[in-house]
Amino acid sequence: MATSGVSIAEELRAALDGPWREVREQARTLLDDDRLYGDPSLDIKAARARVLEQMRLVASFGWVERGFHSASGIPGDPGAVVTALEMLAYTDLSLWVKSGVQWGLFGGAVENLGTERHREYIDDLISLDLLGCFAMTETGHGSDVANLETTATYDPATQEFVVHSPTPSARKDYIGGAAEHARMAAVFAQLITGGESQGVHCFLVPIRDEGGSDLPGVTTSDCGLKGGLPGVDNGRIMFDQVRIPRENLLNRYADVAPDGTYSSEIANPSRRFFTTLGTLVRGRVSVGGAAAAAARVALSIAVRYAEQRRQFADPDTGEETLLLDYRSHQRRLLPLVARSYALAFAQNDLVRRMHLVQTGQDLDPLAQRALENRAAGLKVAQTRHATAAIQECREACGGAGYLTENRLVTLKADTDVFTTFEGDNVVLTQLVAKDLLTAYAEEVRDLDAMGWVRFAATTARDVVRERSGVRQMIQRLRDRGDETVDEGDLSRRSVQLQLFADREDYLTRTAAHRLRARAKETGPFEAFNNAQDHILAAGTAHIERMVLEAFIDGIAEIEDEDARALANTVCDLYVYWTLEQNQAWYIMHRFMSVERAKAVRRGVNELVDRLRPQALTLIEGLGVPENMLRAAMLD
Repeated sequence: MATSGVSIAEELRAALDGPWREVREQARTLLDDDRLYGDPSLDIKAARARVLEQMRLVASFGWVERGFHSASGIPGDPGAVVTALEMLAYTDLSLWVKSGVQWGLFGGAVENLGTERHREYIDDLISLDLLGCFAMTETGHGSDVANLETTATYDPATQEFVVHSPTPSARKDYIGGAAEHARMAAVFAQLITGGESQGVHCFLVPIRDEGGSDLPGVTTSDCGLKGGLPGVDNGRIMFDQVRIPRENLLNRYADVAPDGTYSSEIANPSRRFFTTLGTLVRGRVSVGGAAAAAARVALSIAVRYAEQRRQFADPDTGEETLLLDYRSHQRRLLPLVARSYALAFAQNDLVRRMHLVQTGQDLDPLAQRALENRAAGLKVAQTRHATAAIQECREACGGAGYLTENRLVTLKADTDVFTTFEGDNVVLTQLVAKDLLTAYAEEVRDLDAMGWVRFAATTARDVVRERSGVRQMIQRLRDRGDETVDEGDLSRRSVQLQLFADREDYLTRTAAHRLRARAKETGPFEAFNNAQDHILAAGTAHIERMVLEAFIDGIAEIEDEDARALANTVCDLYVYWTLEQNQAWYIMHRFMSVERAKAVRRGVNELVDRLRPQALTLIEGLGVPENMLRAAMLD
């Protein structure tokens, strides 16, 4: 049993560090290096050069190669490399993004979509002898990848693909590395052979020579100044009949023979497309993790500042009051700390799932789809949390928070785009909800009218819960006690989880009903568009329930009683605060009385008051070492 705040903090940190704890511990040592932190005073030219040099230092740590199969075919350790590179968010987010583009996106495309004939590129991209970029997004098509306009037309006479941008909107846009450093691009384009399009595939296209000049037919340009991330050279690429060898098609899932014959082991074009994109899920997992890491940095700075900054005198003592002793300040920061804990446990679970799938340890055909859905939902939750938390931290630190030397405005600027890249958050929430609705539809597809009415009246609310395993978790939690659970007792974990699940169930069921009713009167698009707000709400509720479930499971793994008790209190705050954010919905739909809503509000106040003395312990548990905060106001 822990006996001091420091040891409890160590227990919490160990729990949040997750399955690759030793990787995080090593990173905390290696990254405590002045060379790896950003310098906000640099112009973009100097900032880009600095990040490239930082990447060479990171390449020497031995992390990157762990993310790739060895030349002899030994599987890599994707969980370790995602965890290690996430830690770069503690130092410089430009460095994290640039590393993610090089080793995660470009390298991930070669590793996961290529075959043995592309092995020659792996060693060079790991060592940075080959700098690459990931050219998917176009000016006219971002999230709608299936309808990208860039073409790669096969010419059997020369056994080459001709890569071309047929319209201005086909320009590859916002591409990290394209403005200056990348010499090769992983280009997503419509594969055309024999006059027929086979859908979007990925090709390796050289774009610059050794001297940095554009190759014939390639035109690159610079996106210029952005809202943040000055060390990332985002650019644009246009192709004018650029010829590449047939072998430059990344042919893991499809190939073109010398005579132009197209072949694939996946006959269904839609399934082939989603299989291709699914293998790149590591990027989405990483984006969410880095956003959450940046929020932990901001909260660590803001809470430590609130523990030392005084404002206004206590009339009883005459002594000025610490910011964190004010209830309003506790409410501003401590629920966000609780949410950071919840998201850290959820990220650990997600990385573990990704690792099992990508190393072939989980061969369940549904595991990949479930991983993609979970990664999409968690990326939404983490990036939205980062945007909200960093802004709150900036405001909570007053004028000091607005100074660049205290990092918060830099963190705010650098993470702002995280809600957009690797999937726009609204689109991803919609994707999560569509998966829920598809599963729901499968439950009711074959029912006749009477069966539908009976189903809706008796079991429809339980569909999501049954499928996701929430019902089993609720029962398991109830079984831990010796007495019957009081359904009105919000301190009971089972009641909390049921409230989250009830909201998800209700929103999914009523969204499905709304779609069905509207579809009888109009076309599919109008029916969907009419219910889009409802559908997005269902997706958000699912994400919140998923995060709570991961939090509960994470706490169960903490062996130390004191640390586990503190984590349980943090979980209560996360629950009460989330319920408070949604209490209007709960009251409106009669899942919560006005009296219970008042109890929720009182609960938040009681919990922040209870956690106030443990604030620094919780911050230390988040795992950002004080010496890595680099905020001048804490000196």
